Amino acid sequence: MSKGEQTRAAIVTRSLDLASVVGLNGLSIGALADHTGMSKSGLFAHFGSKEALQLAVLEAAEARFVDMVVKPASQAPRGIARIREMFERGFAWERTWAGKGGCVFNASAPEFDDQPGPVRDRLVRAQRDWRETLVRVARGAVQTGEFRSDLDCEQFAYEMKAINHGYIHSSRLMRDPKAEEHARGAFERLIESSRAKH
Repeated sequence: MSKGEQTRAAIVTRSLDLASVVGLNGLSIGALADHTGMSKSGLFAHFGSKEALQLAVLEAAEARFVDMVVKPASQAPRGIARIREMFERGFAWERTWAGKGGCVFNASAPEFDDQPGPVRDRLVRAQRDWRETLVRVARGAVQTGEFRSDLDCEQFAYEMKAINHGYIHSSRLMRDPKAEEHARGAFERLIESSRAKH
């Protein structure tokens, strides 16, 4: 990796932390210059526009998510064990890996849900990829015989994502000390309702 590429990667890492706090709309060349101590012209030379910076941050966030959640969880045995590993790593992602302010994907969704364009498209693609991953792991549990054969795996993925969103809302906004306990309870009920009856 060249020095220029190393500098760009370091800027993106700092940008990801900043965006997790201020959102992607709050992430500008000017705000990043204040945050990093770099000149606006130096940052502009690396990205050219606020949109290019936002897209680079989303690419970096997804790569981090895949490396820290999806790939390691995929090493767990197919079926419920893999689903549990993804659920646990989702907690760790939100608490320690996502950025200082939490998950940039969740933070940015309300900002861009009604703003068509490349940033929204990139957000949607990342979320669709995650949903499809959850659908696949649910299908894996059907194939191992742990989940019932008539399980609606898309519904399972929807509910698992909803539990995650509920946890984030309760823990970050509401500061609910029982947020994790409630999320775990909901997850266990989802698992039990999906199990095959032997």
